[in-house]
Amino acid sequence: MESRQLRYFVTVARERNFTRAAEKLHIAQPPLSRQILALEEEFGVSLFDRSKRPLALTDAGRLLFEQSVHVLDRMDEMKTMLRRFVESERKHFAIGFVASTLYGYLPDVIRGYRAARPDVELTLLELTTMEQLTALKEGRIDVGFGRIKLDDSAIERVLLRNENLCVALPQSHRLAGGSDAVALADLASDTLVLYPKSPRPSYADQVLALYRERNLRPAIEHEVRELQTALGLVAAGIGICLVPASVERLRRDNVVYRPLNETGAVSPIIMSFRKGEKSTEIGLLIRLVKDLYRKVGITFGT
Repeated sequence: MESRQLRYFVTVARERNFTRAAEKLHIAQPPLSRQILALEEEFGVSLFDRSKRPLALTDAGRLLFEQSVHVLDRMDEMKTMLRRFVESERKHFAIGFVASTLYGYLPDVIRGYRAARPDVELTLLELTTMEQLTALKEGRIDVGFGRIKLDDSAIERVLLRNENLCVALPQSHRLAGGSDAVALADLASDTLVLYPKSPRPSYADQVLALYRERNLRPAIEHEVRELQTALGLVAAGIGICLVPASVERLRRDNVVYRPLNETGAVSPIIMSFRKGEKSTEIGLLIRLVKDLYRKVGITFGT
């Protein structure tokens, strides 16, 4: 007796018709009839009263039907439990990131990780640095890539590098046509577009700190939630925006990028994870970053 035969038998018993049962099982009727006959021969009893229309179960058939339903239900439960067990055994790893890191080398690192860990289910979540800290402590992510230096006794941070900033200018801007680096003082009278608007502290505070350190104050500030929105306002001629240099890869109509001629005009890229986390995955990510930086000529940690 096979589980397949029991499923065939239960289907015929429920449909009370061999033709309909065969259609439901997506098989031809003759093989179905042969399997039922094989069951009857094995037990030495008739399971159906074939003289009645529709088919009716014999007493032996009713007993086998009740037991078969129970056995098949238990088999389905076992399959479900085993599938869940296998899924639970599969390793999961979640990475949080701020949007601007996608224009740098993070995609290359993620590709390298996927190649090294094909069996790991990887989840990527766009989160601000503040949101990453909360997600790390709640266990929603395993590592975060952000730009804000925040002290938290539960979180360990590794500086990957300090990325130079540049300025995104409207194509019609007076300085858009040059090739030299631009001094922040030359932009002091321009409307400044900041992102993200919240939560704070954020990358926006790094930009404002650059102005304060030089005793400069932007004429007007527009605060928006996302980098893409900020660049959209720049393209519309609303103002200028200071962005990490890697954002220049995001080519956008009516936006021109110029380097900044300012010492210390950088934004850090910081990798954060739970303090004391003994994870081979964290070590692998750091090795991937170091290998990549070595190839492109970037010094790790500076």
